Amino acid sequence: MTRLTALTALTLSASLLCSAVQAQTQTLASADSRQALVDKLLSLWHVDDVAVVMVQRPAASAMEQARIALQGRVSADKRDRTLKDISSDVQTYVDEATPLARQSAQRLLKPTLSPVLLQQFTDEELRQIIALLESPVKKKFEKLAPELERSLGEKVAEDSGPAINPKLQTMTQAVGLKLRAASIAP
Repeated sequence: MTRLTALTALTLSASLLCSAVQAQTQTLASADSRQALVDKLLSLWHVDDVAVVMVQRPAASAMEQARIALQGRVSADKRDRTLKDISSDVQTYVDEATPLARQSAQRLLKPTLSPVLLQQFTDEELRQIIALLESPVKKKFEKLAPELERSLGEKVAEDSGPAINPKLQTMTQAVGLKLRAASIAP
C-alpha cells in the first residue's frame, strides 16, 4: 500500500507540475500576445510626432514674434529680407533639433507608454483601437491620449533637453540680433 501511495503521490506531483508549466507557458504566450497588440497600436498611432511638435512650436513662435516685431517698424523689403534671414536660423534649429527629439521619443515610446496601455486596456480593447472602430473604447483611448502624450513629452524634454536647449538658445539669440539690427539700421 505504501508503494501505491507513493506512486499516486508521484503521479499527482507530476500532473501538478505539468499543469503549472502549461499555465506558465500560456501566461507567457498571453503576455507576448498583449505586447504585440500594444506594439502594433504604437506603430499605428504615431504618438512620437509629439516630439516634432515640441521642436516646431518654439520655431513657429519665433517666426511669429519676428513678424510682429518688424510689422510697421521697417520697410516691406527690409522686413522680408530679415524674415528670410531669420527663417534660415529657425530652419537650422528645426533641422538639428527634430532628429534629436524624434530619436528620444522613439527610444522612450515603448518603456513610457506600453505599461500604461497594458494596464489600461484588455486584449479586445487593444484590437478595437487598432481597428479604429467607433466604440466606447475609442473614447476611452482618446481621453487617455493627452496624458500619454504629455508623459512622453515630459520624458523627451528631460532626455533631449540638454542637446536641444543650446540650439534653441542659439536660434533665439540669432533672431534677436537680426531683429535689433533690422530695427536700428535704415
